Amino acid sequence: MDALAKNMGRRATAAPFSIELKGISKAFGPVQANKDINFAVPKGTIHGIIGENGAGKSTLMSILYGFYKADSGQIFVNGQLTTIPDSQSAIRAGIGMVFQHFKLVQNFTVLENIILGAEDGALLNTSLSKARRVLRELAQEYELDVDPDALVEDLSVGHQQRVEILKALYRQADILILDEPTGVLTPDEADHLFRILKGLKDQGKTVILITHKLREIMEATDNVSVMRRGTMVATVKTAETSPEALAELMVGRKVLLEVDKGTPNPGKVVLSVENLRVRDEHGVERLKGISLEIRAGEILGIAGVAGNGQSELLAALGGMMWATGRVTLNGAELPLSGAGSDGQSRRAAGIAHVPEDRHHHGLILDFSAWENMAFGYHNAPQYQKNALFMDNDALIADTEHKMAEYDVRPPIPSLAAKSFSGGNQQKIVVAREMERNPDLLLIGQPTRGVDIGAIEFIHKQIIALRDAGKAILLVSVELDEIMSLSDRIAVMFDGQIMGLRDPATTNERELGLLMAGVAGSSSGAAA
Repeated sequence: MDALAKNMGRRATAAPFSIELKGISKAFGPVQANKDINFAVPKGTIHGIIGENGAGKSTLMSILYGFYKADSGQIFVNGQLTTIPDSQSAIRAGIGMVFQHFKLVQNFTVLENIILGAEDGALLNTSLSKARRVLRELAQEYELDVDPDALVEDLSVGHQQRVEILKALYRQADILILDEPTGVLTPDEADHLFRILKGLKDQGKTVILITHKLREIMEATDNVSVMRRGTMVATVKTAETSPEALAELMVGRKVLLEVDKGTPNPGKVVLSVENLRVRDEHGVERLKGISLEIRAGEILGIAGVAGNGQSELLAALGGMMWATGRVTLNGAELPLSGAGSDGQSRRAAGIAHVPEDRHHHGLILDFSAWENMAFGYHNAPQYQKNALFMDNDALIADTEHKMAEYDVRPPIPSLAAKSFSGGNQQKIVVAREMERNPDLLLIGQPTRGVDIGAIEFIHKQIIALRDAGKAILLVSVELDEIMSLSDRIAVMFDGQIMGLRDPATTNERELGLLMAGVAGSSSGAAA
């Protein structure tokens, strides 16, 4: 156990650990996900966990929450040796978890979601009355105001997250695990979340925060543990470290945290979009007359809270949804519906697309890495053996090269995509699309679930494409990413562009207001 944990252990009688893991190991076949992990979290603290993709963070928390069973080791909860074979056992032990992708029933009310699985009997009225009373008390105590009778589908993502926290507290959780909790929040919502977490801490609750955002670690946590390649390499007091030191611990080398880019040199208009409109399968208008243009050698960043039309914009331009309006690429008009409006036609025209949702639109999880590397480009001449067969050896060799270039771990082309961590799955998609020398790159959430070292690499690749004269449309919920990569920023709310800003003269507050639909802010110069 590291020095901080040893020092804390000397005070265990006065301030026992909420969680203590001893010698935890877990392997999946030949892959050692956790190796002899020792980890201790003092009661009433906010404890951060950071590490590269594949470092073992999610596996460790999944063991603690009962999703996986450790091959060896012990778990102590509030000083008591505890067996956690499933999530119900974790809940009974006072452990709650808020997942990055919420586990809510969208057409149920807040109250119904709160009691789901925790009913007091067959008569739901009793459970609902109790939940209403408890929710009122929790809302007052922790700033978790949510309308108990609202349908979850009508709530903002920030309020949905509050419902998840309320679910855990309703089940009397004293230990709360949050996995990447701010990925879908505006800056103001993220600030409110951290006030909630501080309130939980002040009431004696223990919070474990998994995040790749070093700024949040520095602002929100008391202590932080760093994992690398399945081992726990350090636990330090947050006040005694720095983002640069944590990044170096994570990857084992110095990491450039700031994006290094020169002044853009925009050329001709590559993409022109006029009055683009999209309706979903229910007839609801998701894009309401979008107009924009991107020039060669520039990055247009789209900022906004998830669900405000960014996904539909990428889908329409990438040939995944039909639309109306007018779109031209290098002066040639692109079909927006019918023949020639599919993704294959877009690729042939010179558009590469990294979709936001890698699982549903970027990969076939049961297929191998080399097969996924070929999707959409399998008809390329270099992959053809003859008129009937693809050259699998060429595809595998190409995948080996890309895995080495993008540091995909493990570098095994035959391994199924589902066997890679989320971040390494993302690297497979990014490598496939960015290595095609496109005229236009559509890239959604490029570093979602990606570790700090890979973020640095992907950002460098995006800048290199820009400097090579390519046009890039970047969609990200990470404002830091949008501001550091973009040459111009368009902010979307409710299917419309609220304004264009210059990243050099705007700030997170102004962008946050535009993201919330508050028009008229003018502290940033229009681009």
